[in-house]
Amino acid sequence: RIFRIFCCHDRPDSTSGEYPVSRWVELDVTPRRILLASTPVGPLGSGIGGGVELTLHNLVYGLGLQGHHVEVVAPAGSLHVGERVHQVKGALQVSSQTQARDAPIEMPSGSVLAAMWSTVSDIQDQFDAVINLAYDWLPLYLTPFMRVPVLHLVSMGSLNDVMDSALADVELELSGRLAAHSMAQANTFPDPAMFRIVGNGIVTERYDLQTRPDAEAALGFVGRISPEKGLEDVAELSARTGRVVRVWGMMQDEAYWHRVAIDHPDARLDYRGFLPTDELQAEIGRCAALVMTPKWVEAFGNVAIEAMATGVPVLTYDRGGPAEIVVDGVTGFVVPADDVDALADAVERIDQIDRAMCRQRVDAEYSSLAMADRVVTW
Repeated sequence: RIFRIFCCHDRPDSTSGEYPVSRWVELDVTPRRILLASTPVGPLGSGIGGGVELTLHNLVYGLGLQGHHVEVVAPAGSLHVGERVHQVKGALQVSSQTQARDAPIEMPSGSVLAAMWSTVSDIQDQFDAVINLAYDWLPLYLTPFMRVPVLHLVSMGSLNDVMDSALADVELELSGRLAAHSMAQANTFPDPAMFRIVGNGIVTERYDLQTRPDAEAALGFVGRISPEKGLEDVAELSARTGRVVRVWGMMQDEAYWHRVAIDHPDARLDYRGFLPTDELQAEIGRCAALVMTPKWVEAFGNVAIEAMATGVPVLTYDRGGPAEIVVDGVTGFVVPADDVDALADAVERIDQIDRAMCRQRVDAEYSSLAMADRVVTW
């Protein structure tokens, strides 16, 4: 397929107000058949897979718009995405983030991970490439034995010594097969240079720009309710500023939620459950800002670009992927990690941020098509 791309200057002529033509560019894009292997920790649509689920959905969409044929292998019970979802039954894998760094690699009896990669092996010859989105040892080990190229979009920072070794082995034998979402994520590994940085993207058409918050001007928090997300700092921020914080996300650790509430009796936390994208984006857009207080290195931070797509500024710690997404003073504020005082100061400066600029940043850098371009180049 030949695409003729109309390119113009990024500023209009000062006299006519029109955008003068710079050139025409022709791109020869060969449609590919691509198989995406999802995370084995839960079905697509369950929320258990966290950001991997959103990444997969949006990558399917962007690649599809470019004319590529995309199918998915995922645990049984997954939502339909792409041309086809190969539903695989089996026992779900325990997430690596809950395991100690020196934990051995384990798979449950009747593992869905093993069954998924048996399926990948069976159908691989129907595809030009396989992209693995799971942070697991088995697909890394199998990579050199597959007949088609297997690439790995790594979804987490360094968490496990055995995984670090397996990733290094892939790079040593088949250089170029590894990608990460952010430089901060890559820097958690012994050799950051083994990763191509591809960022992430969302289907921006599903997000509506809201030029002002609602009357309550509440803050927002989106993420799994679990300790690594740092909800206790959000509660402290609420107590100090008197702001309501609307909380969305899967209740992964209910004991942790109750502990945060008990430890911060003056916090005004309003838990609103786990919502699908269309409902969530409408709710986020009513907030004055999104707060991100990760206690670990987030690989990227999809909720940051989701919020910005609705015009909502992001307040984040200078830790992990979110700090690379937010342009300090332009699309939000980046403050020193674990500094709630600095967060409280940033809350007072929210009105300095142009909400339209937040959306423009996402359109330019984090659309599903921009993400697909980076992945296809990889």
